[in-house]
Amino acid sequence: MAARENILSRIRAANASLQTGDGAQSTASRLAGHPRGPLPTMGWDPLQRFIDCSIAAASTLDRVDKREGVPVAVARYLSENGLPMRGVCWPEFADLDWSGAGLEMQARSANGDDKVGVTGSFCALAETGTLLLLSGEQQHATTSLLPETHVAVVSKKRVVVCMEDAWDLLRKEVGHLPRQVNFVSGPSRTADIEMTLVYGAHGPFRVHIIITDE
Repeated sequence: MAARENILSRIRAANASLQTGDGAQSTASRLAGHPRGPLPTMGWDPLQRFIDCSIAAASTLDRVDKREGVPVAVARYLSENGLPMRGVCWPEFADLDWSGAGLEMQARSANGDDKVGVTGSFCALAETGTLLLLSGEQQHATTSLLPETHVAVVSKKRVVVCMEDAWDLLRKEVGHLPRQVNFVSGPSRTADIEMTLVYGAHGPFRVHIIITDE
């Protein structure tokens, strides 16, 4: 009986706080303050950790000095893997010399016929080897979701340590949540059917990350 009364007493106390508005105020305060939970000790180099975790998640990587080197890096990757030398990209990359690298790249959203999509990245999470992509008028979500091959470009300066750092950066630089926030940790995969791992079930078969040093 004591246990039953203890449970009911706690329920009554919780309901009372909700009725007085204390619960809502506490929730609003927590959301406004964005308190961090406990974090493990992270003694590794963020960039190297991101590279290692990305490889573990079945992504492939390349590095270039500047963004101007992206077209050549993309062309090399596509050629080495026997993939189409054409695709779509985010408008922010429309100024790059794609044709000079032997590529046909259109700055538009992707459709079901496009095989290669090139996007930027808002930031990258070192702890898990994850890319964070924001949707927007110039950041088409379909470019990273519909093509079989997703090529993502990220600056080494945009590699943060953990998820908490990514949200802090988003609040600081954007100030609000966009329509979509997509986290990409390697190619799409599933083992739902007979525990057989299949790539490309709900998204790209391949994720290739190009890290710029600028």
